Amino acid sequence: MVTGTAGDTQENHVPDSSGADVEVRTLADLARLAGVSAGTVSRALAGKALVNTETRERIQALARRHGFRPNQMASKLRSRRTGVIGVVVPLAQEERQQISDPFFLTLLGCLADELAESGYDVMLSRAIPDGTSDWLERMTSSGMVDGVLLIGQSDQFGVVEAVSAGYRPIVAWGTFREGQNHCAVGTNNIAGGRVAAGHLIASGARKLAFLGDTTGIEIDERHMGAAAAAAEAGIPLIHVPIDLASDRMGPQIKAAMAECDHDIDGIVAASDLIAINVLYRLHEHGRRVPEDVQVVGFGDLPLAALTIPPLTTVRQEIAIGAKAMIERLKARIEGEPAESLVMPPQLIVRGTTRPR
Repeated sequence: MVTGTAGDTQENHVPDSSGADVEVRTLADLARLAGVSAGTVSRALAGKALVNTETRERIQALARRHGFRPNQMASKLRSRRTGVIGVVVPLAQEERQQISDPFFLTLLGCLADELAESGYDVMLSRAIPDGTSDWLERMTSSGMVDGVLLIGQSDQFGVVEAVSAGYRPIVAWGTFREGQNHCAVGTNNIAGGRVAAGHLIASGARKLAFLGDTTGIEIDERHMGAAAAAAEAGIPLIHVPIDLASDRMGPQIKAAMAECDHDIDGIVAASDLIAINVLYRLHEHGRRVPEDVQVVGFGDLPLAALTIPPLTTVRQEIAIGAKAMIERLKARIEGEPAESLVMPPQLIVRGTTRPR
């Protein structure tokens, strides 16, 4: 039986229409008072749209008036649900990268807000994969979560595929490949790389560099797109691996700026954070942006509009993507199909590139 908790006893004894005190301790008590079934009360208190708005609000108001709260533990035991979603950040290729990375924080904030709106709690985990699938299986087999959201696929695409074959409620932010098991939501990274390099070329750049570590699948695809655009235009593009870990990124970019051929006049950065570091290092070396070197980032994080000059970048629709991830995860938790979503990139032109 689903019971209720209340404040003091007096608040739970409220006169009914005949003037007699009514004690509200269970869903059945509240249902009798409201003149509906216990199932309707349960659905109304859960905010289900199956109950019309007027009835739902009336039942919720009665529950508040009587200090009635459903016994959440009993409800979860009965439904075999925990009310918790695991959010995992897999960092196989970048063990030193932190959850405080601006992209992770932005997506995590959007996911947490959407999950809270849906009545879920969050269990956050930073996983360092060790070549096995244990990092993901530990979460999916724990019995502590109803589903798992992955912030990125790192270089663990195969592991996510293998685990999702037997555990369906997994949704990843990342890349979609035709025929894959797990549901993914993310930007078309190859198209994004093409857009970034193509814009630089159209704006007059004639020797490009791509800065980013291509071990992870998303950045590798961004590099592929940029390289394809450069090759089609007959423009050289060099690849400079840059770690995403903040303590390594700055020194690596500084060294790259010192060593790179000064003929380089266009830089595609694999992330906005790399691009922001590039702007700082170019300023150190006395190179003007965009007059001497043009720069395009990837992500359009809130910081991108605050640089000097403001950063031209490829926008990822993070808030829209987070909402889509949770909609798809909820469907999979209910055993329903949910297709992957590949969002088109959008170039946001600001001050780090010249007019075309």
